[in-house]
Amino acid sequence: MIDISVLDKSKYLKGLLVIAKKDNQLNEPEKKFIRGIAKKLGFASDFYEDTLKSLLANKYITEDPIEFSDLKVAQSFITDGLRLAFSDESVTEHELLWLKETAKANGLDENWFNERVKLYKETPSKSSISEYALYSII
Repeated sequence: MIDISVLDKSKYLKGLLVIAKKDNQLNEPEKKFIRGIAKKLGFASDFYEDTLKSLLANKYITEDPIEFSDLKVAQSFITDGLRLAFSDESVTEHELLWLKETAKANGLDENWFNERVKLYKETPSKSSISEYALYSII
């Protein structure tokens, strides 16, 4: 188990918001997923609820790849990011490209990333909402 810094927690949530925004729609499975992670990371519900309400109109969320201070946090984020991208059964190239760029920015192997994408494409039950990768590291 690792202690995730406040900055990495903020980056984790921001990254999930970027992924959710990539396809210009925010549906209930995505909201549920983000709420679960935000709650686990210790964010106040009024904060993330307000953020979700204004997400699609928010022009201030930058979309640069996110760099984490710990490789395990980065791996967890990419795994959860893929779960989020596939949660609405409509993953886009924009979502996958951004996740791939983020994986690269964190020094994660491209083959590792591609294997995870392949797994989610082939697995019928793509997102187990009760099982976040984040839970395995904190």
